[in-house]
Amino acid sequence: MKIGVISDTHGLLRPEAEQHLAGVAHIVHAGDIGRPDIIARLRQIAPVTAIRGNVDTDDWAEDYPDTETVRLGGRVIHILHDIHDLKLDPSSSGIDVVMSGHSHRPRIETVQSVLYLNPGSAGPRRFTLPITLATLELNESGLWPIIHHLCAAR
Repeated sequence: MKIGVISDTHGLLRPEAEQHLAGVAHIVHAGDIGRPDIIARLRQIAPVTAIRGNVDTDDWAEDYPDTETVRLGGRVIHILHDIHDLKLDPSSSGIDVVMSGHSHRPRIETVQSVLYLNPGSAGPRRFTLPITLATLELNESGLWPIIHHLCAAR
């Protein structure tokens, strides 16, 4: 199973992001959506699990939880916006993957057999940080995350 992971769109869904997400079985948005139509557009590509981030404060954002734990491809995935708000021990909680956003910095790290994945920011450029998203392949042999750099100047 291939999952698309995106965060910090801040109201901008780039065509390059949509191209990279084409063909995934599921999309996770790790917060700072920015506008409700972003999720509607992502749902045209694949089913979406989304959480709200710190910029998602308008009435429409009340439909999205602060965190979500889902099972995809036989793996347990915990999603939150800011990794510093993690209130559980993923390793002892049976979680395979922790997905977060907020920092705008892509990260792939495994700690105590738990994959920590931050896709970075796919929205408007912030300072000199890259514009990225991630895909995560889940199969019998393991978890295979990839950070994708989007070629956009704005």
